[in-house]
Amino acid sequence: MKVWIIVGVAVGLVCTLFLVTVTVSSVVNTQQQALSLFRMANCNAAIGPWADATGDAAAGEGQAKRLSTDQRGIATQIIQIGKQRQLPPLAWQVAIQAGMQESSLTNVTHGDVAGPDSRGIFQMRFTMGWGTEAQLLDPSYAINKFYDVLTKIPNWQQMRPGDAAQAVERSAFPGAYDKWEAMAADLIKTVGDIVDPSGCGQQAVSAILPANQAAAKAIAYAQQQLGKPYIWGGNGPVGYDCSGLVQQAYLAAGIQLPRVAADQYHAGSMLPVEQAQPGDLVFLATDKSNPATIHHVAMYLGDHKIIEAQDFGIPIHIRPFSFTEAEVVPQAVRPGV
Repeated sequence: MKVWIIVGVAVGLVCTLFLVTVTVSSVVNTQQQALSLFRMANCNAAIGPWADATGDAAAGEGQAKRLSTDQRGIATQIIQIGKQRQLPPLAWQVAIQAGMQESSLTNVTHGDVAGPDSRGIFQMRFTMGWGTEAQLLDPSYAINKFYDVLTKIPNWQQMRPGDAAQAVERSAFPGAYDKWEAMAADLIKTVGDIVDPSGCGQQAVSAILPANQAAAKAIAYAQQQLGKPYIWGGNGPVGYDCSGLVQQAYLAAGIQLPRVAADQYHAGSMLPVEQAQPGDLVFLATDKSNPATIHHVAMYLGDHKIIEAQDFGIPIHIRPFSFTEAEVVPQAVRPGV
């Protein structure tokens, strides 16, 4: 277990609630307006420059501009094959970071002292079952092989891109891939034609309606924060932690929630988590039968998705969500009801 999850339990602890009454007519009016108020991002925002330091985007742009024509051509091929395979931009990012670290995005025809049998963009080893030497020197084969391995890694879409690259490459220098995040994000934007490097530029209207008018407003606020950094104790506008995002989203809807996750669990009407509607709060706990162990809160969006400020180093994002995840508390909460 990560140390900051333990810290998160301490953060998830106390506050107050002012209940508001939501009338039946306001619910009906909200549902009539919901298709314009509620838009669900068709993305995974766990990409892009993850470091919080100012200027990362500019640095990434500078690195990308210094690539040679051949290097940029390989990055383009990584993105094109990713699109052909209908893989999300996060996969392109992981592959670009891996290729940049392993070969500087070049088709290396020789190995080195550490790996004399390593070849190609990702320095795959032909003696270790990655393919023949000729295959590994074929960029199309190497890129597809990388994607084959990446997509078989459990929960790779919830990993930091550099960690996902390491899970494929198993390098002796696991942290080396992270320094190419900003550059890869710039290539996704410019070469991959993704307007928002966080991956949330394209949106689709959801047919699932928010629970009420307050929920619609809270969802709209939370979506405006997509891509912002996780900051422990953060209340915005620069960044948030999990309960800070939820609190500020509902404050924008006129509902005052407690500051921390464990108290937000008691700040509304409870219902079985399987019956959660968009805008309802879902919780994770180390012991899901004991609300005192709640360490995380997220906002349910419907269609088995949540929006959350998940953890250090991970921007605010939308991700797939299952009611049967190991730590999911059996009750969801509907604030203001």
